[in-house]
Amino acid sequence: MNVKSKTRKISRGWWPRRAGLVIFLLILSGVFALAGAAGELEPAAADRVGDDQPIDLDSPLYRELFRELEEEHGFSPRELAALFAGVTINRRVLQLMDAQWEAQPYYRYRAGFFTWWNIGNGRALLARHRDLLDRIEAEFGVEREIIVAIWGIESNYGNREGSFKVFRTLNTIFAAYPRRSDFYRRQLVEFLLLCRENGVDPRLVLGSYGGAFGQTQFIPSSFRAYAVDFDGNGRRDIWNSVPDVLASIANYLRHFGWRFGAPRYAELGSELGNSRLEEARLAGRRGLLPRAEIEAAQGVELPPVADDQPLRVVGLEEADGSWRYLAAYPNFQAITHWNNSFRYAMAVIQLAEKFSE
Repeated sequence: MNVKSKTRKISRGWWPRRAGLVIFLLILSGVFALAGAAGELEPAAADRVGDDQPIDLDSPLYRELFRELEEEHGFSPRELAALFAGVTINRRVLQLMDAQWEAQPYYRYRAGFFTWWNIGNGRALLARHRDLLDRIEAEFGVEREIIVAIWGIESNYGNREGSFKVFRTLNTIFAAYPRRSDFYRRQLVEFLLLCRENGVDPRLVLGSYGGAFGQTQFIPSSFRAYAVDFDGNGRRDIWNSVPDVLASIANYLRHFGWRFGAPRYAELGSELGNSRLEEARLAGRRGLLPRAEIEAAQGVELPPVADDQPLRVVGLEEADGSWRYLAAYPNFQAITHWNNSFRYAMAVIQLAEKFSE
């Protein structure tokens, strides 16, 4: 075969393949265009409503909510009419729900917490509350540095509890944020119950845009389940009582499996050894692997884990564009029940480490 005929054979094979590729790319671009058009037709939650827009209390959502509050929890129609009178949408809440800070790369996310002021205040408070933290550690089995780190991140040690009216916030998300409506329906019920139980006017409580409140920044269901009275005055006061605040944080972590002195994480390097680990990382809280499998893939020896519990694989973005990979132990995982962001859990742990530096 001469060169010319060989060239023609190559050309006849290559052009159809190229044509197929072109067609595929055209189809793919059409799919993306349609997806983009669909996205344009689906406005964000904040774009569907106006600020201070009255909430429709005659909607099926609210009729069912009021039925539950009356029949299952003993609220009277008159009470509910007074509580919900004039409740309106807070559009800013909806905007913030779609732009949460935990979506930032880790190197940016952690920067706001690792300030000299935050670290210095944490160290000072650890010293000031030494006796109290001795008793909390003994009763709940959670290290004091972790407790104080969560206190600092959640509310700046009680100096920043939020400026949003929690009752309005919960109603806004329930009524106008469909993706989380069911969850916030439950939080709205829990909030009204805790306010009744503790003699608190629900319309006066301030908190975050997500409906968390107090120095612990508990959501309503967490308050009812995990807040404790540690100062012995008969009230669970996460607004004003430092003993109640710190013990409630410890009680929450204990409930989700925290073990005193157990490992929190282990370094895995800047690359993952195989696709199984990458799949586990991408699966987030669902991505669990045996310690032995992670060791074999990474060529490392990891600390033992109680009851041979599985570990999670975490990837954290660094400022230079590299990744830092970790094996997340059950103590790390306990923090993700508080906030399901791995970035949050690592920020808590690293802030606690900085208190001891």
